[in-house]
Amino acid sequence: MKKQDVDDYLQEGIYGGRQTKPGERKQYLGTLRERIVLVLTKGQVMQEAGVEELKEKMKEHKDAQLLLNGEVSYRFRKPYRNIADQYDIHHTTISNHETDTDAGAILTVGYAIEKEDIYLETKEEPREVNRENKGVIGFLKSLFKSSE
Repeated sequence: MKKQDVDDYLQEGIYGGRQTKPGERKQYLGTLRERIVLVLTKGQVMQEAGVEELKEKMKEHKDAQLLLNGEVSYRFRKPYRNIADQYDIHHTTISNHETDTDAGAILTVGYAIEKEDIYLETKEEPREVNRENKGVIGFLKSLFKSSE
């Protein structure tokens, strides 16, 4: 094993210990993708989407932990905290202003489960796309056509 020198101690003191996959940890509120059971986006948390799915996953994984994004207002996080309390799941709020992530709530475990689909699929109505009217010019054309 390599002997640490003063520079190593200083680097660790300033920046913290080295982590595996730091980009992945920033995206997933400090955890790794391989440990995630379910991810809800900020928008889904604000719309209280995925409550039933989260309850089901909490029943399956009694040893899970709920990570909530601190950038989401407390009033939107509160129902998810209550659900975690109901199922005796530890929850914590992660506030890291240096990272930008779309994750609003993450149910995670302390070991690798390698789940393929971790994001909650929302059922949105498909948008009709008019291929010939793209961009600003297409938008302006549609405005003038509708006024005729």
